[in-house]
Amino acid sequence: MTWAAPIASGPLDARLTVPGSKSLTNRYLILAALADSPSLLKAPLHSRDSALMIQALRSLGAEIEEVPGSGSYGQDLRVTPIPAAYRLGEEAAIDCGLAGTVMRFVPPVAALVHGTVTFDGDPHARKRPMAPVLGALAALGVQFSEGAAALPFTMDAAGGVKGGYVAVDASGSSQFVSALLLAAPRFEEGLHLEHIGKPVPSLDHIAMSVKLLREAGISVDDSVPNHWIVSPGTIPGFEIQVEQDLSNAGPFLAAALVTKGTVRIPQWPSGTTQVGDAWREILAAFGAQVALEGDTLVVTGGENIKGVELADTSELAPTVAALCALADSPSRLTGIAHLRGHETDRLAALATEINGLGGDVEETADGLIIRPKPLHGGLFRSYADHRMATAGAIIGLAVSGVEIDDIGSTAKTMPEFPQLWQRMLGLSPAERVS
Repeated sequence: MTWAAPIASGPLDARLTVPGSKSLTNRYLILAALADSPSLLKAPLHSRDSALMIQALRSLGAEIEEVPGSGSYGQDLRVTPIPAAYRLGEEAAIDCGLAGTVMRFVPPVAALVHGTVTFDGDPHARKRPMAPVLGALAALGVQFSEGAAALPFTMDAAGGVKGGYVAVDASGSSQFVSALLLAAPRFEEGLHLEHIGKPVPSLDHIAMSVKLLREAGISVDDSVPNHWIVSPGTIPGFEIQVEQDLSNAGPFLAAALVTKGTVRIPQWPSGTTQVGDAWREILAAFGAQVALEGDTLVVTGGENIKGVELADTSELAPTVAALCALADSPSRLTGIAHLRGHETDRLAALATEINGLGGDVEETADGLIIRPKPLHGGLFRSYADHRMATAGAIIGLAVSGVEIDDIGSTAKTMPEFPQLWQRMLGLSPAERVS
């Protein structure tokens, strides 16, 4: 059943928070599973991606239980780490779904246990690039089924990784670097990782991984560009409050521009490694008034949405493209060729779906050119991609008759999205679409 994207009846005046960061939740889960004592994650994300990560780590010997918490979006998580030299009682089967953080972050962890581990995921996950991570692990002595370069694959884990120097081409995803860095403290010799190839996209996500390692007391030297040296060391158990997901806050903040209204998001961190903090600059470029008042981010839309020229908007690009489709002048997005390897080919998907509503979007080698053109209602396909679904919802605020084919895809990182979206618009329960 399609979801009728609600159209805004007037300027918004809304205040809301969103669930915890997927990027932080899944990184903290990895570090907690590799720690030397239990950890507590407060206000973590509860979504399909985080559930897949939890189940994967449980399959490798970690104990993860939900405990009462004070957050608005579910319970806290207590993690008892994977025992040292853990031996699997039987073959472990890891379901990666469509989660890049599971399919890429978990194999280096699995290499630290004894036993056979198989990895697979959703049909499109088998198309997502994996070779840099698997090739790096193979170069470090990890044994795989013959020709393993993508899902599905099987690992014969020997209970440890010697570590040392390895080179990868991480131009397809920053996750290839983060995956190896997060497990590197448990490698016997640590890790000296060198990137060889075109520039790595989304460097902010690598900076997040490095920061979390350093906060755990691990020495990481990234002083030379494209080199990361992680010293072996012990990760102590920790207790941490997970920041809300600033990337997922984007569609709600974009609604302020579309409706010429105001949206407030409290508990916005004053300093963060989340890429979503870039909304403060991006939305201002579109013509919004943006201010951090105490810990509340306040965004107010202007009379028009201005066209923009932006580089490397990373996972924020679908929301950015939706705003560009409603702008009053042309826009150009560059440095996002890597989005072709995300949950779907996001560049092709955005061009196809916006053009299907009457838009004028042109793919380029590394991005999109989006020209203003009157839009009309119609089906907006999500391609099982949560950020495509939310992009369609943004356009639907201004264009009557937009139908999202699979709003349930937002469960990947924010199961509450439809209800939060309708609540933001002030719709009564009788008016809301389930």
